[in-house]
Amino acid sequence: MPLRPDLVAVWIFRLADPDDPSSIEILLLRRGPGRQLAGLWQCVTGSIEPGERVAAAAIRELAEETGFGPDEVLTFYDLDLVSLFHWPGVDAVLAEVVFAAWVRPGAEPRISDEHDGARWASPAEAVRLAVWPAYREAIERVAEIPHDVGRARWLETTLDGERVVR
Repeated sequence: MPLRPDLVAVWIFRLADPDDPSSIEILLLRRGPGRQLAGLWQCVTGSIEPGERVAAAAIRELAEETGFGPDEVLTFYDLDLVSLFHWPGVDAVLAEVVFAAWVRPGAEPRISDEHDGARWASPAEAVRLAVWPAYREAIERVAEIPHDVGRARWLETTLDGERVVR
């Protein structure tokens, strides 16, 4: 029986210099006051609505939390990463499917009221600010994409959630 995840995560990145894979910048969002884990630097995260496809939830959350849509997203990736973690608030283990979105150079987020800050960071800085081990693993996977697009193409996903390479 398939496991239905609870959450999605989307790591957003861009190249400051489109010709230089080492110029990768990863977008970090800071959780706003009054929310659980206020002040935490993270990626886009959110719940999957009943009946919603997993990738569709990721695209929806991406747009809701950053304003990024098809005009800004160059390539969308399923990172082949599922994070399981214990969440004391629901006294259960939750599953989160992790995606990445490569946005055009110069793209800037329009953050939602869920966050009170946003910053572009180098992969090393993003890893340093990441609290959860799963975040660090996701950042490392994202940082590899511009350096090995031949391998990354296997992770490419349409905005409908279908694998590009079959």
